[in-house]
Amino acid sequence: MTSYERSNPSPEYLDMVAMYETLHEEGESLAKKTGKETFPGKMLIRHTPGIKEMIDRTGATSILDYGAGKGAGYEQRDVTLSNGDVASSIQDYWGVSDIRCYDPGHEPFKELPEGQYDGVICTDVLEHITTPDVAWIVDEMFGYARKFVYANIACYPAVKFLPNGQNVHCTVKPPEWWAGLFHAIAMRHTHVSFRLITSTATGRKKKFGFAKNRAKHYQTVERFA
Repeated sequence: MTSYERSNPSPEYLDMVAMYETLHEEGESLAKKTGKETFPGKMLIRHTPGIKEMIDRTGATSILDYGAGKGAGYEQRDVTLSNGDVASSIQDYWGVSDIRCYDPGHEPFKELPEGQYDGVICTDVLEHITTPDVAWIVDEMFGYARKFVYANIACYPAVKFLPNGQNVHCTVKPPEWWAGLFHAIAMRHTHVSFRLITSTATGRKKKFGFAKNRAKHYQTVERFA
C-alpha cells in the first residue's frame, strides 16, 4: 500500500483541495451561499471554552488553527460562547499573543506555517480529509505543537457535498477508530498533550437532510504529557 505524506499526498487529496479552493471562491450554489459565506470558520466558537481549558492547563501563548476556513470567528467582537460567557474577542478570551490560521483551500491562509506553536487546534476539519491522508496530516499537526493538540471530529455524513458529488465528510469513521489513530500518533510525540472530541448522530433520518436533524452525542479522549 502506498504511504502518503506532505511531499507526496494522494491524488484524491490534491483533487479535494482544488475543490475547496473553488468553493471558497465561488460559494455553494445549491445552498445559495456566496464564496464569502462558504466555510467561514465560525464553527470554532462552540469549541472556544474547551480550547481555553487546554491553554490554561498547558500555559500556551501561541495557537495554530489548522484548517481555519476563512477564520471569521477571530474577527467577531462581543462573542457569546457555548458556555454562556461573552468575550470581547476569541484571542482576548484565550489570552494568547499569537494566532496563525492555516487552510490549504483558502488563498490568504494556504501557505504552510513555519516553526512550532504551543497549541494546534483543528475543529470540524479532519472528517473532510481523504482517508489515505488522515494519518500524515494528524502527525503533521502534532509536529507543529509544542504543548497540545485539540481536535473535534464528526463521525457521520454531512448535509453538504463537494462539486464531484462526494459528501464533504469523506472520512466517516467511528470514535474508536479516531481514538486509536490519535493514541498511535501521540506515542511519537510524548511531550504533546491532546484532547480529541468525536461526535456521533442518532435518530431517524429526515426527508430534507439528516445530519443536522439528529441528536448529537460527544465522546472525549485526552492525554496530558
